[in-house]
Amino acid sequence: MDNPPPTPIVDVQVDAADVEAALRGDVRDGLTAQPKDLPPKWFYDHAGSVLFDEITRLEEYYPTRAERQILLRESDAVIEIVGADTFVELGAGTSDKTRALLDSAVAHGHLQRFIPFDVSETFLRDSCNKLAQEYPSLTIHGVAGDFDRHIPLIPSGGRRLVAMLGGTIGNYAPVARAHFLDTLAATMHTGDHLLLGTDLVKDRSRLVDAYDDASGVTAAFNKNVLAVINGHLGADFDLQRFDHVARWDDQAEWIEMHLRSQESHNVLIPSLGLDIGFEEGETIRTEISAKFRQDGVERELASAGLEMVAWYTDDDGDFGVSLSRR
Repeated sequence: MDNPPPTPIVDVQVDAADVEAALRGDVRDGLTAQPKDLPPKWFYDHAGSVLFDEITRLEEYYPTRAERQILLRESDAVIEIVGADTFVELGAGTSDKTRALLDSAVAHGHLQRFIPFDVSETFLRDSCNKLAQEYPSLTIHGVAGDFDRHIPLIPSGGRRLVAMLGGTIGNYAPVARAHFLDTLAATMHTGDHLLLGTDLVKDRSRLVDAYDDASGVTAAFNKNVLAVINGHLGADFDLQRFDHVARWDDQAEWIEMHLRSQESHNVLIPSLGLDIGFEEGETIRTEISAKFRQDGVERELASAGLEMVAWYTDDDGDFGVSLSRR
């Protein structure tokens, strides 16, 4: 009779009360600022996660397909370079795309431990249980935490490969991005590697289409942040009074997503004691998604004390995955 897989370990660095407090602070600060702004992490309640999964399958949304192609083709090469016994995935979700890396690492015989890191404890526990079934030879050690506060609390030890995929690094503006990479690099030791997914600069129309699909899924995803605020903070946002807008900023080389008010009106958020006024045409910026060039990625990694050792792109050159080492 086969032995059951080991029970996954889950460290909880952020609980529901922490999440609620962070949401309250971000909404208060963001909606009382000029211009108004909300962090993109609040898209991802259950409904938002389902919508984003749908986005990744849209014809217009190339990044997921491009990155998956790279990982399927290059996973053996990556694993041969790093020889890691511990694999950390930041923003793990279901760890769907990293299955290629996990399979290669297990096949090479080095990997002993997988550490998925995600903000949702419930989602993470479910994912860890599935991973334990699929990879019984590995210790699965999940961490429920926030990128901006809990990176130093990720378990250390062994030779680690840290992966941050999906272009998530592009959600940070340059100063915040440099701080994040500095913080991450400070937790790494000589011989540790970082695998970083970055969407690349390309034709403006393709970039805008990827964030403003014809079927309206991205619009629904964007508006879902207002539904999150309604549900958690008792606000009375009318989602039909806002339009989804995607813009390309040539100077910053990033996409911005906004919610634009169709008319002058007020929104009440009783739990925060706020009465927020919107002018016709006023927007809330809900996301930036920076696009990169290889030399820029290499410079930013070097500034954090990381040396790029490999650069991979998909067949069309749409997406880049860099491998760097401490």
